[in-house]
Amino acid sequence: MDIQGSIAIVTGANRGMGRHFAAQLLERGAAKVYAGSRRIESIDLPGVEAVQLDITDPASVAAAAATASDATLLINNAGIATFANLLGDDVDAIRREMETNYFGTLNMVRAFAPVLGANGGGAMLNILSVLSWRAAGMGHAYSAAKAASWSLTNGARLELMGQGTQVTGLHVSGVDTDMLKDIPAEKSDPADVVRAGLDGVQAGALEVLADKDTVMLKGLLSADPSVMYPELSADGWPSDGNRDSNV
Repeated sequence: MDIQGSIAIVTGANRGMGRHFAAQLLERGAAKVYAGSRRIESIDLPGVEAVQLDITDPASVAAAAATASDATLLINNAGIATFANLLGDDVDAIRREMETNYFGTLNMVRAFAPVLGANGGGAMLNILSVLSWRAAGMGHAYSAAKAASWSLTNGARLELMGQGTQVTGLHVSGVDTDMLKDIPAEKSDPADVVRAGLDGVQAGALEVLADKDTVMLKGLLSADPSVMYPELSADGWPSDGNRDSNV
């Protein structure tokens, strides 16, 4: 996928990583960048075409697909984090996570697949998370929704290969944006993460691991869960994962 000369649409483009995506696409020579946001008045980046877009609203997504009918690159960036856990928190918050991070992305994939196909195949980049591989003690609803989005990305890649659409997953750990502003943790520069994602699109990568934590955790997926979750050993479970199922 050659970004120079491409026509891109970015969801959640009014701030954070979405704004960085729109800016870097312009810098890389994209012919046009549609900047989608629920709050269209907050899009302040010169050179983009603002598009009213709520990815959880199928009618809004369909209208955006009609407006950006010339798109060749879709950046599925929009997402939310309610920091809700699965058992004690409001189920409505858990549903919002899934409606945005999974079904919202699915809405965009379904609406723009025929657009990309009609324009030669093109590419889409889905922003995923290291938390799709590991629950982190808080915000388990986010982990569940991002795990679903990871599976969506893999499935869409297979379903779209016939029309020549490249599907790339960008996996990230903590990024220094408004979403994590109150979380004390090491965070990546969003400009660096976006650069890695666009480099991956340009190179035709199926998957991009944007930081060292993501690389490390991806490497643990084939290990016993007790390796990924050493805290589970605190209650007496053996760390080698050989707990007797009859105990």
